[in-house]
Amino acid sequence: MSVRRNIIPFFLALTLSVCTATPCALAEMATWHPDKDHTTIGFAVKHMVVSRTQGKFLDYSGVVEMDAEAQEFKTIQATIQTQSIFTDHQKRDEHLRSPDFFDAATFPTMTYQMTSYKKTGETYTAVGNLTIKGVTKEITLVGTFNGVVQGPWGNTRAGFTAEGTLNRQDFGIQFNKLLDNGGFVVGNEVQLKLEVEVIKDKG
Repeated sequence: MSVRRNIIPFFLALTLSVCTATPCALAEMATWHPDKDHTTIGFAVKHMVVSRTQGKFLDYSGVVEMDAEAQEFKTIQATIQTQSIFTDHQKRDEHLRSPDFFDAATFPTMTYQMTSYKKTGETYTAVGNLTIKGVTKEITLVGTFNGVVQGPWGNTRAGFTAEGTLNRQDFGIQFNKLLDNGGFVVGNEVQLKLEVEVIKDKG
């Protein structure tokens, strides 16, 4: 009887040590969706060399599969409606939707699909395929995972930020005008800045 009593605590201790060394199945991948009220899909681009114009996309959908406790991403997918571009200037927004830029009537969406993910210390690097105007190019996003919290309405929320750059010419967005000093009206390099809050699916 004493042998049996000793064996049970031994196996309990062994199980706990294994779970500490390698994450147990209790904290696994879950599916999350963006909270549009607290997410910004933003960008900035140089205007006439001397300033930056900032904007964002207001209409999008996405799905994230991740283990929030381990801060490991399995899937990040997003579909953005190009018609929803917003720079707080109606005439400019209409021009950006035209064939000179996004040609929203012909290409109503652009998409992102993560292909690889690596965590290094407090930062992560996500590599993925971005498709704009039918052209797919690989881009790299670098960011931080900002934590997990239980919301007051009974849902679980997580947040992360990400930044990256792309050359708009690579995606067929080629409109430009030359300035007298040799610079361009619109810069080619676009800075991406994402502030994302996601809600964990229930069930």
